[in-house]
This record gives sequence, structure tokens and C-alpha cells, in this order.
Amino acid sequence: MSDTTVVPTPSLVTNATVAGIGLMVFGLFVFGANDVMGKWLVATYSVGQILLIRSLAALLILSPFILRQGLRSFWHLPRPRVQIARALCATGDVALFYWAVAYLPLADVMTFYLAGPIYVMVMSALFLRERVGMAQWVAVAIGFGGVLTALGPSIASLSWPSLIALGGSLSFSGLMVLTRMSRGTGDVHLVTTQIIASLILGLIAAPFGWVAPNMMGFVMMGTLGVVSMSAYLCVNRALKLAPASVVIPYQYTLIIWAVVFGYLFFDEIPKITTLLGAAIIVGAGIFLFLREQAQAPQSTETPDPTELPASIGL
Repeated sequence: MSDTTVVPTPSLVTNATVAGIGLMVFGLFVFGANDVMGKWLVATYSVGQILLIRSLAALLILSPFILRQGLRSFWHLPRPRVQIARALCATGDVALFYWAVAYLPLADVMTFYLAGPIYVMVMSALFLRERVGMAQWVAVAIGFGGVLTALGPSIASLSWPSLIALGGSLSFSGLMVLTRMSRGTGDVHLVTTQIIASLILGLIAAPFGWVAPNMMGFVMMGTLGVVSMSAYLCVNRALKLAPASVVIPYQYTLIIWAVVFGYLFFDEIPKITTLLGAAIIVGAGIFLFLREQAQAPQSTETPDPTELPASIGL
């Protein structure tokens, strides 16, 4: 019996890539819709109770997968300190995001979060000792210029809601770096630990400012967890079907959804400085990503989603 190597035909590769792009765009659209629900809810309910109810709903949906993995496996995760730090950053990311959108337009908050890859480059150089070339440092400086542009020309623009959004984007960046350090840890373990951390914070914070939810509010808070997990699965599947270099740049469509949904649902018209800052940040981020891809060793292996950025607002 002879060994036979099956080589994918170009049409199959093309179809998989197209499917990957479609799933990435759809997953990011769902994240945009999830952000709209979150902004609508924080106008009435506290961030703590939103975290509590959405985390409970997400754990309910995840429970069959958790049981399949085995509860004991969660006590033997590699690099437990990294896992704890990652869960804390994930919780800070979500909590600060919801807190920020209670006071700022969606487009403003999303602009700060799109600077995540720029912060990751700096954190990787400082904490992971990764080499960063001069061209990449120039792109980082330009990206920071985009953040300052989005903040506005006046120092008075640096309000505490803007600082909350900046803090959230830094937490998100820490989450991406720690996710990179957690390579080899399965998706179910990664998602479960960050949801449990959000649940714990929700339990602590929910009694402060609790507003008794009506049925619609309760359902929507629970839906947040389900919707964000669905979007996360779409993004992960996209990364398995298509090369990361093809689908990752589509993450910047989030700013489009933020502008469109902000206008349709909240009558928010983004400032020129916000749009200009977003354009600068997106340009710098795409350059950094393409530069990293060009310098990475070529591989035919399927990308590991645990090594790629977590999605915003999960």
C-alpha cells in the first residue's frame, strides 16, 4: 500500500479563503452589534450587573464544552500566573469598555481600542524581549500620534471617560500579549477562565448600583454573553480557514460598524479628529501586522487561534 499525499486544489483553497473572510467580517459585525447592546444597557444598568448576568449566560452555553474537557483539567493549566493575569486583563478590558461607552460615542471608544496592536508592539519589546526594528518604532510613533489626534487638540479633551477608554485599550493589549504567552492552551480553557474572572468581578460589583432588570433587560444582558461567544467562534473559524495575513486586517472594519451603529441607534456623529485619528491608527496597525508577517518564518501549518489577538468586547 503506497502513501498518497492529498494536495488541496486551488479552487478549494480559494473557497476556504473566501469563507474565512466572510466569517471574519460577519464575526466583527456581530461584535459591533454586541457593542450596541452593551452601550444601550449601560444607560440603565450598572456595569457590575451586566458582567454578572452576561457571564452566567456565557458559562451556561459553555458548560457542555467545559464538561467535555473535564473540570480537573482547569487545575492543571500551564503557567498559572500568566493565566490569572490574562483573565484579569480580559475582565478589565470588558468592564472598562462598557464603562467608557456609557459616556463616549462608540466610534471614540473603538478608536482607542484599535490602537491595541500598537501597544502590543511596545509591550512585546519590553516584556517579551522581541526585537523591534526602526521602521516598526516609527509606525508605533505614528500610531500614538493617531491616538493623540483622536483625543483632540485641546488638553481639556483628555477627560476621565477618555482615560477609561485608554485604560481599557491597555487592558486589551495586555490580554493580547498574555494570550500570545498562553500558546498551547485550548480555546475552551482560555475563554472559560476569562469569563469566570468577569463573573467574580460582577459578583463583587453588582450590589453597588443594582437596578432591578425587567424581562427585556435581563434577556439582553444574557444575550451579550451568547452573542460575543458566537462572534468569537466565527473569528476563530476564520483564522483556521484562511491565512492570518488575509483576514486579520479586516478587524479594522470595527470602526466602520462603530460609526454606522453609533449614528443609527444613538445619533452620534463622529468628530473629524476621531476619524482622522482612526485612519492614522489603522494605517500604522496594518503596517505593523504586514511587517510582522513578512519577518515571520514561512509555515504551512494551520494558525493556532490561541496565538492571535482576542476579540474586542468578548
